[in-house]
Amino acid sequence: MTGLAKSSELHLVAAARPNLPKLAALWHALPAGFPLRPVLLHTGQHHDEAMFGAHLADLGLPVPEIALGVSGGGHAALVGRTMQAAGEVWAARRPAAVVVAGDVDGSLAAGLAARKLALPVAHLEAGLRCGDADMPEEVNRRALDAVATLLWAPDEGSAARLLREGHAPGAVRAVGNAMVDTLLRTLPAARERPLPAGLGPGGYGVVTLHRAATVDRPDALAAALRGLAEAARRLPFAWPAHPRARARMADWGLAPPPGVVALPPLSYADFLALLAGARLVATDSGGVQEEATALSLPCLTLRAETERPVTLESGSSRLVAPDALAEAVAEALSGRWPRGRPIPLWDGRAGERMAAHLLEFLDGRAR
Repeated sequence: MTGLAKSSELHLVAAARPNLPKLAALWHALPAGFPLRPVLLHTGQHHDEAMFGAHLADLGLPVPEIALGVSGGGHAALVGRTMQAAGEVWAARRPAAVVVAGDVDGSLAAGLAARKLALPVAHLEAGLRCGDADMPEEVNRRALDAVATLLWAPDEGSAARLLREGHAPGAVRAVGNAMVDTLLRTLPAARERPLPAGLGPGGYGVVTLHRAATVDRPDALAAALRGLAEAARRLPFAWPAHPRARARMADWGLAPPPGVVALPPLSYADFLALLAGARLVATDSGGVQEEATALSLPCLTLRAETERPVTLESGSSRLVAPDALAEAVAEALSGRWPRGRPIPLWDGRAGERMAAHLLEFLDGRAR
């Protein structure tokens, strides 16, 4: 471990629910005899049972060994408090390297805190760009990529972008999609789970809404609900409502429209079962875009742009404005929606490639 901290630990940082299936791919792929012991660290950004704890067992992950307990507040406050808490932990307990997944505020804070302490950082899901410089997640992912030591891209296009941005070839690796690893490992068991009452296979769509651009402005959320109401006249929808969306609807006196079954947040396997049984999905989530693409499920992406253009190129995902949702649902139901083409490297082996790159780095070969 040339030039690394004298530690036997590899810290895997989870800030929010979407980070967990990505980290699980690496956790389960670390080979016997790997020189570092994986340690799960939870920043606390998603902290309740529904949004974090309930997913651990489905993913085969332990209760986090380190919990910073930082949640709430605006972007700057959350990043600052998380940096301070992570820095205090790592000053006393220096890992050999830190893996940070995704692009939420807690992920950015952990990456910055680690690099300030000269700890190597691997960014899992590097190279994604949507082009909206004001989107908080876009700010975070660009900043993380700028400081990361190792950059694990989910596809060849994202890896090529990182090289064009000037990152060293040895630091960049197109590893594939870690979310797909976990989906493929969990899908057989998920298919055995019962669907929520009143839903039958192929007889409903799934909708998820959580992004600030969708739910944090009353006009945007109302527009999304109007589009969903029109679409639900053609196909019933199941909506596992994110706490953020629920809170905003309560604040503004809004409600799920007729034809939409509101569900609580679901565990990872229960949500995967819901997706696997659906006719289509409408979402503003990047992760759900990936899951729908892996399942070759028509995905109506309720955004003006996406940091995952590879899902659009595959054919089964399209950008759809809320006022065009009903028309897109009708097209998908008619059978005219194309099936997705396989995406290279989305083969369930991303975790193996990440582990291999880590070993190269520990041996001093990935520079």
